[in-house]
Amino acid sequence: MHIYGGGFQHLSAVDHVVGEQGGGRAGLEASLDVEYIMSTGANISTWVFSNPGRHESQEPFLDWLLLMSNMSAIPWVHTISYGDDEDSLSAAYMQRINVEFMKAASRGFSILFASGDDGAGCKEIRKDTNIFRPSFPASSPYVTTVGGTSFKNPFQVTWEVSDYISGGGFSNIFPMPEYQVSAVSQFLQSKKLPPETYYNGSGRAYPDVAALSDNYWVVTNYVPIPWVSGTSASTPVFGGLVALINDYRLQKGLSPLGFLNPALYNLKGDGLYDVTEGCHLSCLDDTVLGQGFCATLGWDPVTGWGTPNFPALLKALFQ
Repeated sequence: MHIYGGGFQHLSAVDHVVGEQGGGRAGLEASLDVEYIMSTGANISTWVFSNPGRHESQEPFLDWLLLMSNMSAIPWVHTISYGDDEDSLSAAYMQRINVEFMKAASRGFSILFASGDDGAGCKEIRKDTNIFRPSFPASSPYVTTVGGTSFKNPFQVTWEVSDYISGGGFSNIFPMPEYQVSAVSQFLQSKKLPPETYYNGSGRAYPDVAALSDNYWVVTNYVPIPWVSGTSASTPVFGGLVALINDYRLQKGLSPLGFLNPALYNLKGDGLYDVTEGCHLSCLDDTVLGQGFCATLGWDPVTGWGTPNFPALLKALFQ
């Protein structure tokens, strides 16, 4: 890695910070996001949007989106590693945010969200009756959602299995967008599925893609912290690669990628390593025994279309 890294002059600081900065020390989550998007997206101008934290019952996503809508000349790729349970938010609030995601897509921005670290999730709706619990904004049809994987063999980096924490499932708010109907319909014909009562098979399905989410090292306030895991890691990793592809396209006089999902589903996994092993967690009841969905050939609601094969993905998205 030292020899490989010698060919690069990595940027050591972000270019711009938007929002108020507290007087405290850097947190693990923010350090993870910044370090890995600046590693995979080496030498891409990087901004940090900072907010004062949660208010009432939700993250201030709408405040951030409205701020962006009134700004020009901002980065083309945005990654966010936070989310809430769909059922903890009002449908009106989620629909309002979704309108802003549509606006961002129309401006050519690529917005990536972590799929979450609770697998399919679980909610008890009455005694001895559970359903899976989707996450938002991961479930928005206008963002690209990133799941997580683990190495089955750490010496063979293309041999990945789904990370049991990788969030995924079907929205109870947003209908399935046209761009994913064919892929999801094929998955729903799989033999190994949870009972239909646990999920809304006609809802927006996620994640769309995945990346390694297990056993990262993060340096926070000069202290190295090992074994950091979650889709909070896989999302900036994938986002950095998208930024590199954008940079290549812009240098060739092409437009930025913008909203990724129609292209990703049209490619049907081209440029990605398909992950076909592993299941994620869910309800600890006698019906599903803690197991949600499982990875399979093609798209699945654990790892999406799979993990990036950068040279192939660059070629596929440069067309």
